[in-house]
Amino acid sequence: MKKNVGVGAFGVLIGALIVSVISSGFTNGVSFGASAISSVDDQSGDKLVALSTFTILADMVREVGGDKVESISLTKPGAEIHGYETTPGDLVQASRAHIFFENGLNLELWAKKLRASLPDMPSVIVSEGVEVREIKEGSYEGKPNPHAWMSPKQGMIYIENIRKALAEVDPDNADYYNANAAAYIAKLEAVDTGLRESLATLPENNRYLVTCEGAFAYLATDYDLHEVYLWAINDESGGSPQDVARVIDLVRENNIPAVFCESTVAPKIQQEVINATGARLGGTLYVDSLSLADGPAPTYLKLLESSAEIIIGGLTK
Repeated sequence: MKKNVGVGAFGVLIGALIVSVISSGFTNGVSFGASAISSVDDQSGDKLVALSTFTILADMVREVGGDKVESISLTKPGAEIHGYETTPGDLVQASRAHIFFENGLNLELWAKKLRASLPDMPSVIVSEGVEVREIKEGSYEGKPNPHAWMSPKQGMIYIENIRKALAEVDPDNADYYNANAAAYIAKLEAVDTGLRESLATLPENNRYLVTCEGAFAYLATDYDLHEVYLWAINDESGGSPQDVARVIDLVRENNIPAVFCESTVAPKIQQEVINATGARLGGTLYVDSLSLADGPAPTYLKLLESSAEIIIGGLTK
């Protein structure tokens, strides 16, 4: 069914390798030689095993792959993706995979060692071909904003890249993946239309989207919102006194009614903005991770819809 891509299981060596890795204090990825990699040993029956760096990508792969693919994510719902550190358990996950999906755009720099550990496994950058938005200020100025999936339009490019990759690795099921991708893109087109119509209802003076992380450049561009943030990328240096003062001044000057923060970030620093301006916390937005199944953003489509509802609700109350 699938091409023999030179990965999948580590075969009889996996137990010994994992024990060895754990005992040596592995925390940030290791590199195995090609001799440690066996040919495909399909542990999932007829299913192709696809490993993604985080939950949103894994959901996209699941939609395109359908019942022909087992889609797994390295990170769990609610995890912070930017500073993630790989674990021995990630090696176990990787040992089962036939193909690896990552966002790119400097999002998962931590995945470099893990990817190097499996040099024969196809690795797909799903953001290839998006209309990249650069970060405009701070220590990351000039670097690409990695959050392209927050735009349904750019998300469609992700889906096309996933479709092509699955069809190449598993050509026997190419027609199946093509059909699933077409249906999924149609859903994204409907979400795009809904977001455009809903966000168009916001009055001009309420079109400021103030967040903790600058993760909404693509969404703001698509729907004519003004993006304001405390820090460009989630890291330990975010939320300096100068950043907070800048946002406080902007919220006051424009009488912005609400500010927001993301599910993977504690809103402690945003609370300083709230205390200083009288703006309210408009809600929690999902960006870098899906929610649990019973939460507001258990799928990529729900994440986009939930974001629109929270933004509109926060800025119109």
